[in-house]
Amino acid sequence: MVLHFLSYINWSVDPEIFTIPFIDRPVRWYGLLWALGIFLSFWVLSIIFKKENKPLELLEKLSTYIVLGTMIGARLGHVLFYDPVYYFGNPLKIFAIWEGGLASHGGGLGIIIAMYLFCRNTKTNFLWTADRLAIVVPLAGCCIRLGNLMNSEMIGKPSDLPWAFIFSKVDAIPRHPAQLYEAIYCFFLFILLFLLWKYSSMKKIGGNLFALLLILLFSLRFIDEFFKINQEAFEDNMVINMGQILSIPFIVIGIIILIYNRIKLEKKSKTMIT
Repeated sequence: MVLHFLSYINWSVDPEIFTIPFIDRPVRWYGLLWALGIFLSFWVLSIIFKKENKPLELLEKLSTYIVLGTMIGARLGHVLFYDPVYYFGNPLKIFAIWEGGLASHGGGLGIIIAMYLFCRNTKTNFLWTADRLAIVVPLAGCCIRLGNLMNSEMIGKPSDLPWAFIFSKVDAIPRHPAQLYEAIYCFFLFILLFLLWKYSSMKKIGGNLFALLLILLFSLRFIDEFFKINQEAFEDNMVINMGQILSIPFIVIGIIILIYNRIKLEKKSKTMIT
């Protein structure tokens, strides 16, 4: 046990990087990593848009829709899925986003709604947009989970594994670095989807990359939840927690899209043969 303790990572990072003079406002790692996720996503999408001869003005408009959709959806997701009684009793607290409380599943729904509104208003193909956004969603997710790590939040269950983290700002118990697990698989999922867009024929059928994102990201999220402590007390009496329940519809939608595309492709092949 002593040898294990020596190999644990003592995590005591200050979530505040520095304080801005005169206005006495702290700059936090979480906000910086959110901004980095948005910047990197825009940069990667600009490469994709240029490659496919799409105007960057369209990307700028899309970015506005997605940032707003993500923030509003993530906040409302937390309010509705995790503590509706408190927030409906204190409605002004819904807008106190600086106090924390963002749900990634709500953010996912917000992105889908924002995509629909963007495509309707700009006459852009929805599945084409969804496939391209699917590439950068896990990249942004990686940055956000690193922000959670810097905040010592969304911590994992106790563990005696040698790579366990002791989040000293929380307690002295070695725990799974569940935020880091999620950041790592999000990064590799981004690499996979980018390579599929660049080299695979999957992108020729609208919705394939989007469906693959839904299946892989939320299946991995479902598994990752087994290593996290529950966010709210009501989840302690549940067989699977709220994060896992909310992941299931996304996985099912992804499977349905892939099956539908497969059937459509087979019908097209039969028509060409006859």
